[in-house]
Amino acid sequence: MTAEPATPVIVFDGVCLLCSRWVRFLLKHDRAARYRFAAMQSESGRALLLAHGLDPDSPLSFLLVEDDRGHTDTDAIARILRGLGARRWRWLGRAVSWLPRRLRDPAYRFVARHRYRIFGRSRCCFLPTPEQRTRFMP
Repeated sequence: MTAEPATPVIVFDGVCLLCSRWVRFLLKHDRAARYRFAAMQSESGRALLLAHGLDPDSPLSFLLVEDDRGHTDTDAIARILRGLGARRWRWLGRAVSWLPRRLRDPAYRFVARHRYRIFGRSRCCFLPTPEQRTRFMP
């Protein structure tokens, strides 16, 4: 098992085009470089998912590891948005949290289950630029 990261880590599906766009969005808007990333197909991503009781082969596996705790589904998305710092993203993160979980999580899971069909799939994992590479775990 891998040691818990000191900085927040987002474990994402590296071949999912929606997930890759989400990571690009975060790289652009996370001006403080607060978040690190690990593809669920990577050794560190798989280890983090397993350490938090998630199946690394499940299409529903999305994880934010922050303060030694794992957050999934829309809770993870809301926390990430609030962590970006800018007022508009904090507000959007709070708005997501205000919606009842019984409404938001089923919608998230539907999209997660069908994301390849809706958004497409890449043949290889998202590749960061050389400048972004330090933000990605092996």
